[in-house]
Amino acid sequence: MTYVLGLNAYHADAAACLVKDGDLVAAVEEERFRRIKHWGGFPSESIRYCLDEAGISLTDIGHVAVNSDNAANRWRKFAYVLKSGVRPSYVLQRLRHRGERADVAGNLQRTLPDQKFTGEVHAVEHHLCHLASAFLVSPFDKAVAVSVDGFGDFSSAAWGLGQGGRLTVDGRVYFPHSLGVFYEAMTQFIGFPHYGDEYKVMGLAPYGQPTLVDQMKEIVRLKDDGTFALNLRYFRHASGEGANYSVKEGIPSGGRLWSDALPALLGPARDPSAPLEDHHRNIARSAQVTYENAFFNLLTALHKRYRTDSVVIAGGCAYNSVANGKILERSPFKHVYVQSAGGDAGGAIGAAFATWHKVEGDKARRHFVMDHAYWGPSATPEQIAVAVARRRDDFEAAGCKMMRIADEATLCRRTAAAIAEGKVIGWFQGRLEWGPRALGNRSILGDPRRADMKDILNLKIKRRESFRPFAPSILREAVKDWFETDDDVPFMMQVFKIKADKRKEIPAVTHVDGSGRLQTVTWAGNPRYARLIETFGEITGVPIVLNTSFNENEPVVCKPEEAIDCFLRTRMDVLVLGDTFIER
Repeated sequence: MTYVLGLNAYHADAAACLVKDGDLVAAVEEERFRRIKHWGGFPSESIRYCLDEAGISLTDIGHVAVNSDNAANRWRKFAYVLKSGVRPSYVLQRLRHRGERADVAGNLQRTLPDQKFTGEVHAVEHHLCHLASAFLVSPFDKAVAVSVDGFGDFSSAAWGLGQGGRLTVDGRVYFPHSLGVFYEAMTQFIGFPHYGDEYKVMGLAPYGQPTLVDQMKEIVRLKDDGTFALNLRYFRHASGEGANYSVKEGIPSGGRLWSDALPALLGPARDPSAPLEDHHRNIARSAQVTYENAFFNLLTALHKRYRTDSVVIAGGCAYNSVANGKILERSPFKHVYVQSAGGDAGGAIGAAFATWHKVEGDKARRHFVMDHAYWGPSATPEQIAVAVARRRDDFEAAGCKMMRIADEATLCRRTAAAIAEGKVIGWFQGRLEWGPRALGNRSILGDPRRADMKDILNLKIKRRESFRPFAPSILREAVKDWFETDDDVPFMMQVFKIKADKRKEIPAVTHVDGSGRLQTVTWAGNPRYARLIETFGEITGVPIVLNTSFNENEPVVCKPEEAIDCFLRTRMDVLVLGDTFIER
């Protein structure tokens, strides 16, 4: 029996997963425990959870795999330092931090001092982890694997061919050229300064026009071989001390990426406190188009090279669900799989599976397919009952009525009826989702038929920008009737057009360009959520619910106590905790 503990450590979106004999047992991001978005550092709580879920201790772990290898591309790093003018003190500081990060065994012992780790630590190159996180858990026996990212181990993109249990890395784009850096720089330029704000640019882009695409051809230059290069005069990360990325007290941040030359090309940058204007919307649209042009230039070249029709996608740019939804339309590929945690958290899974295949060698046979994302902590009925009992006085003060509904069909019918009445539902079920998307276990649900539902949600709970869309969860068998696709999209990582004649029926989940970031729900993957959607469809004729993450400017709730806190401090109408139905 072989246990591999996979880690994304010392970086944003710290996470851990556990693989047993080639099967995923558990996976969770550290932010869910620390309650700080994108928490970075050593994922001690995630490790504890994975061990507890499997009922084992550190002694049982034969291998720990980390999704970073300081030795990767070493000579390229040295050559760049010598010619770039980076100060020696900065290099020494970075090397000291890397040395501290390399002490995985020591950190494990400090985290769990009562347990002994006697296994082996494996440093796995960053982009190999991304590629493995997509291919080695995909349904394909053969596929092109593509990772597009900011940076990791001195490269920003990598690709290769996966076949059976083998995965090659055949090409890369190296520092300082990066589509992820381009998109993050545009995000900052538009006035969204926080780590992870890129999704706001995607949401804003359909409101603008691609009027600056020609100018952006000066920023990102496409090559005939499918690769790309940045015009470095518009960026700061490649000179001096770079963008000064850091993690302080678990909070990741980075300096400004764009240079003073950029406003001369695109016009003035937006102050974060200033209102959004058409110019900013046009920058967002042009940036999205520029990213897509580069992405599909790469995919087209890779299909021509490998002549296989399946592709798997990972890396931070895999969160560009708008581009992902166009892969079948704008590239020759016919089948797509996107890792649900495409960013650095997902590298923990890639590190673990790559290491399992390495140590098992010819004995390893691929048999696991990651077709759902429910790999995190759950709560027992007893734990839910205790959490509710502790807040009974608060529930009574809020005028709440509560009941336990043991029959699932009755519970789903009552919940579906509340959604159809325009109520906002907190839905807490089963195991926590892996990745950034709430997929029906830690979700806030609403009626997609109501044109005012977006405003209701923003008023009562989310308090986020009005241009950001909400997503539809739809029964898998109904996809072809509502969307211009008939694909499996279990992780909400692809955007597709809603059929023109259906858009008026579901305005709350139809974006301004007629698209929706759908999640396909199956009875095998999430039977209770499927029953709820089916019941809502029986009541309304629409087999879709609006789904957004169960949180309020915080990481998605993990425990019943956090769900209760969010319910009580917002104006949510109903909270369904397992079989417990609570209504204001």
